[in-house]
Amino acid sequence: MNHSNGSSNKEFQYIGKPRPIIDGLEKVTGYAKYTADFSLPNMLYMRPILAQMANAKIGDIEKEDALAVPGVVAVLTAEDLPTKDKLINSRNNAVLAKERTLWVGQPVAVVVAESEMAASDAAELLFVDYEPEDDVVTAVMDAIQPDAPKVWPTGFPTAEEDMSSLHGNTELGEAADDEDAMNNLQSKNHFERGDVGVGFADSDVVVEKRYRISGIHQGYLEPHAVIVDPDPMGRGLTIYTATQGMYGVRNDVANQLDLPQHAVVVKPMVFGGGFGAKYGIYEPLVSAVALTVNQPVKLSLSRSEDFLSSTPAPEIVIDIKTGAKSDGFLTSIEASVYTNNAVFSFNHGGIVANLIAGTYKWDHVKIDTYEVNTFTNPVGAYRAPGAPQAAFAVEGNMDEMAAQLNLDLLEFRYQNAVEDEGYTGTGNQWATTVGLKQVLDQARIHPMWKDRQPGEGVGMAVGGWPNFMGNADVTCRVDTDGRVRIETGIVDISGTKSALVLIAAESLGVDPDNIELAQGDTTGAYGPGSGGSQVTYTMSGAIDEAAADAKRQLLEIAANEFEAAYEDLEIVNGEARVVGVPDKTIKIGELAGKGRSARGVMPIIGKGQASPEKAGPGFVVHMIKIDVDKETAEIKPIKYVAIQDVGLAINPMLVEGQMQGGAIQGLGIGLYEQFVFSDEGQLLTGTFMDYCLPRIDNSPEVEAVIVENPNPMGLHGVRGMAEPPLTAGPAALASAIRDATGIGVTETPVSAERLWRAMNG
Repeated sequence: MNHSNGSSNKEFQYIGKPRPIIDGLEKVTGYAKYTADFSLPNMLYMRPILAQMANAKIGDIEKEDALAVPGVVAVLTAEDLPTKDKLINSRNNAVLAKERTLWVGQPVAVVVAESEMAASDAAELLFVDYEPEDDVVTAVMDAIQPDAPKVWPTGFPTAEEDMSSLHGNTELGEAADDEDAMNNLQSKNHFERGDVGVGFADSDVVVEKRYRISGIHQGYLEPHAVIVDPDPMGRGLTIYTATQGMYGVRNDVANQLDLPQHAVVVKPMVFGGGFGAKYGIYEPLVSAVALTVNQPVKLSLSRSEDFLSSTPAPEIVIDIKTGAKSDGFLTSIEASVYTNNAVFSFNHGGIVANLIAGTYKWDHVKIDTYEVNTFTNPVGAYRAPGAPQAAFAVEGNMDEMAAQLNLDLLEFRYQNAVEDEGYTGTGNQWATTVGLKQVLDQARIHPMWKDRQPGEGVGMAVGGWPNFMGNADVTCRVDTDGRVRIETGIVDISGTKSALVLIAAESLGVDPDNIELAQGDTTGAYGPGSGGSQVTYTMSGAIDEAAADAKRQLLEIAANEFEAAYEDLEIVNGEARVVGVPDKTIKIGELAGKGRSARGVMPIIGKGQASPEKAGPGFVVHMIKIDVDKETAEIKPIKYVAIQDVGLAINPMLVEGQMQGGAIQGLGIGLYEQFVFSDEGQLLTGTFMDYCLPRIDNSPEVEAVIVENPNPMGLHGVRGMAEPPLTAGPAALASAIRDATGIGVTETPVSAERLWRAMNG
């Protein structure tokens, strides 16, 4: 790991020092208990019956054979559940299909039994009669054709809640009007500034291309699993689940079941991966079933069930036209973005538009985004949703323009890189401290770029993410044994707490080993959902404030003990002392005990809150070296360099891991991963036998170069950093392929067959 430090010279005792993940031992030893490992007394097991046809009427559901299996308690359909009268317009409220199926894999019925085996056996015997209504369409550009079958013949049902906000904020432009209508168009948004016609007329080079990135699965290790325990007195229910947003799940379930929010308690479990996909897909269904049978119910999906019924990232097609002058300055960008929204609504267009024209300085911008329905899996967020697709398109055109102008790829980008208070593609201004030029500076001097030879197979690309923020409250309790317990309302999905514990340690003056970041539930502290790169940015301020409040209380007690002024005291390594007098100390546990005695058993509890108004963006430069076999067109990644502005690397070891993991995920999108559907809407890549992920034997070494460009809006300069590592991967790969072969890649994944055909005309 290289470390380019552009921050202040402030020295920290704990922040900025590599430290192992706090729950690593439990995970590698198998001690950690995931939802599927958990059980409750008298618990029942359920299996979903998933639709085998898309766009079909549901006829008879023959339950008799399934009910005859020993141990089966119930076979339930939509009409049997308390959600039977609820509108279906999102994946979360598509509890069970009513009257018709929308996609292959939609839950139609459930079997509930006393054992997993009985539930599985009975599910195999449940017969559902399907009557096809019409043909189906699965590709976004086919769906908009006038003769394509309509997903919603009478119009999309009015949405009660836009779930697209779960992974971060979205931006909407001008709404579509009747003149914009195209088949299966759910919504359109328009963003414009300047006059692209004037800009293109002024351009010496204009590049116009179509790019397509396939729909892809998040590839998490742990399939969806949920346990719901209803209160026997009918006062509510408790949900045990691995979720990225426990408060969102609580609110959604309460709404679906017409319960007050306080009656739904969500207890987050150890998290086995999600990358944007675990925001309450199955919790409403399991909750409805548990209330119906009035017993605890557990659902653990198989891998194929998860593929068929979860929320992958969408197929996105981008038509893009860009112009530049002979001196290398950019002029105009025009883009049409077609997002395969599948059967429901999820706005990716706003983020794609934001980034497609928000990385460089464009005088003239015109972007139209189209959200289109097809008969495929409902889509959702995947780490930096929309960002790798935007980068793939704009970076591909940047490479082509640089080639036509005979300009160095890096210098062309540097000349046009967006800077502080520059504009995003949606017309808003970036916050200050835009670090794109800083990461390009590091790329310029890196040996991979500096020492490259023409045609060697070295490519580069820029990516970015706006970063988001939320709201949080935190308590910090100091016990009489010196143990510090921080109560938070977040779900740790990627080692977040292993960074935040260093914030608390630094603020309080206590060794991180003596600090516990407790996992709360929806009855305790509030925190943002774990998505959009908002958790560390939001929580760091709240934790710092809570720790500082606890420290103030401790020092007030210490001032009385030392008979010294409050401002002359400090806490170092968990002990209070007078500044400059290190020999006389009092441990913070002892101070907590004295405080209880003096104040009538009142504990030391610090409180903190955070609600930041802005967040600084995170930019990356990725470089990759590949080898392309001239005869077979097989692509072999050799070395990868990921350079990223992280603001402040609170725990550099975790930052490096995030950068490396994101790079490999981006490489997977570029080289291996895709959802493939048959003409009838059947998912043909629905298991890990058919859906290819990067492996250790086909992934290159990833060198992480950390750039610290302080964000003045974040504590100690921190900014969100978990989303940006994914954003530039597919584009960097395409750049390397162009360097090695001269072929401009416009579609992913880049299989050897696809590249061979391009190389051979």
